[in-house]
Amino acid sequence: MTDRTIPFHNVILRCDQYTATPVLLPEGFCVVSYQKGYEKDWAGMEYSIGDFNSTQEAEDYFMSTYLSKESNHENCRFLLSPDKKVIGSCIAWNDFRNDTPVSSLHWLAVDENYQGMGLGKALCLATMNIFAEKSGTPVYIHTQPWSWKAILLYLSIGFRLQKTDTFSHYENQYDNAMETLKGVVSEQQYERMQQASE
Repeated sequence: MTDRTIPFHNVILRCDQYTATPVLLPEGFCVVSYQKGYEKDWAGMEYSIGDFNSTQEAEDYFMSTYLSKESNHENCRFLLSPDKKVIGSCIAWNDFRNDTPVSSLHWLAVDENYQGMGLGKALCLATMNIFAEKSGTPVYIHTQPWSWKAILLYLSIGFRLQKTDTFSHYENQYDNAMETLKGVVSEQQYERMQQASE
């Protein structure tokens, strides 16, 4: 379970080069596009990890943001277990940086019962492949220190921590975030983060 007692600071990552990569999954698992009803599964998953105050709030957010006329739900990816249960999601989204459209990776999440199997990375790659095929790089991510495992995953596929750059409405809080992360991750992991900062 994500430790949300870890202080929140905005963490910004950016990937400037990415080439479409084959997605390898354990037998029986698959990544698919949105189908009607997945918004309820998404809402339950996001509520369970504390991102919303209720499943209804989460579902309303998904419907208004990703299923509105202006959005493209084809950019939503869902990870299914062998019994076809939704156990993860990630969204290839468009945001803005100084009024210029930019690509943005949203809401990477995997059910905690299925973590540690490489599924998060596979789901992330499947979503990044959308950018490789359509809008290209750079791709931005906004996250926070309590998602330090995800940060390490993002670094492994080519993202770099940004010391000053940002996008959308986020204030870059790199220094505060790194100070917090120093007390959370191992010395080796922290050094990896420092090396991947620019």
